Amino acid sequence: MPASTAKENIEIDLLFFGATADISGVRRVKRRVSPEIKVSKMLEQVLGEYPKLSTLKLLVSLNREYSTGHEIIHDNDELAIFTAVSGG
Repeated sequence: MPASTAKENIEIDLLFFGATADISGVRRVKRRVSPEIKVSKMLEQVLGEYPKLSTLKLLVSLNREYSTGHEIIHDNDELAIFTAVSGG
């Protein structure tokens, strides 16, 4: 049997905090995504699934480090979505 040339999907942990958890109705979900997907593309997919999140000023972290959106997500990575916190 010939080997498949298509790469298999990877699994990530998608985390929601604060208002993002309230809107999405979940705090943590495992997600299977295409390999070599960028954080920005994954965020687009999440906003497509939960359009009300687009009304918020969002921040994203990849493996507990702030993300610029250009990073590539790898198998078993943790992507967290949360709102900016302001103080006074």
